[in-house]
Amino acid sequence: MSTIVRPLIRYGYAPLMLLGINGAGIALAAGGANKAWLLALLIAAIALSFAVERLLPYRSVWNSSHGDAGRDTAHTFVNETLILTSVAAIPALAALVPGDGIWPTGWPFVVQVLIAILVADFGITLTHYASHKIGLLWRFHAVHHSVTRFYGLNGLMKHPLHQTLEMTAGVTPLLLAGIPVPVAAALSLAVAVQLLLQHSNADYRVGPFKYVLALNEGHRFHHLKWAGIGDVNFGLFTLLWDHLLRTYSYDPARRFTSADLGMAAKPDYPVGYLAQLAEPFTRHGACTATSGNSTENSSDATAVGRDRETIQPIG
Repeated sequence: MSTIVRPLIRYGYAPLMLLGINGAGIALAAGGANKAWLLALLIAAIALSFAVERLLPYRSVWNSSHGDAGRDTAHTFVNETLILTSVAAIPALAALVPGDGIWPTGWPFVVQVLIAILVADFGITLTHYASHKIGLLWRFHAVHHSVTRFYGLNGLMKHPLHQTLEMTAGVTPLLLAGIPVPVAAALSLAVAVQLLLQHSNADYRVGPFKYVLALNEGHRFHHLKWAGIGDVNFGLFTLLWDHLLRTYSYDPARRFTSADLGMAAKPDYPVGYLAQLAEPFTRHGACTATSGNSTENSSDATAVGRDRETIQPIG
């Protein structure tokens, strides 16, 4: 790859996704375009994500299936369908809410979308945080942390019940406020784009924005497999709540491999899609509270700087 193309991809990919794809989605939604155009944008975003991961990978080996490609595709299809269905259900759900809400419909459309993003980010981040602290929630969230490679589709590699819980926490305040369907449609695209970027295997850069935006440089620390060490950087869109919760962590010198990912307490977590759906309901999906960091990874504890009570699976 030429010395010109590489920097263009490294520094241009994230702005293209965040501003280009999302910007196009906002323009289409504001203009009342058919929702099929937003779906087309999502497909384009996925294709772009895969292309950049191959042109400028963080780990080349993560571009190859670890026996998980079919499973991740199934998770992505089911969970993205849930997101799109929730947007389609907004008119019916809104009819159940008394009054007209307090949504600022007179404000510029792009501002309305930014408000929706910040509100959803708050609800989803707190639910995510709770899922690392409450055993019952961790049963379902553990599916997401079973990954052993980091690439775009990981973002929607979630148990559908946990995906529903997170989205409910993020969208309910918006629904009560009277969010219009076009704003919710733009938000759903933004969520999908963010998940692609957050779990991307692309070695892109965003400069100082990495301290504010919840992108892959910071989110890799969240997937460290040792109990307590990975309880950092919970945000979906931003890291604002992590700074407030004191769960933000970043080490510019740290590099990641598959040996760092997954769950140290449960390395044999089921790989198949149906097995992962069933796992939270089994005895093996139970969790217990433990204190402190794993002694086998004390150097990582220093790098990440966390030593808290956490929830980890039995096994």
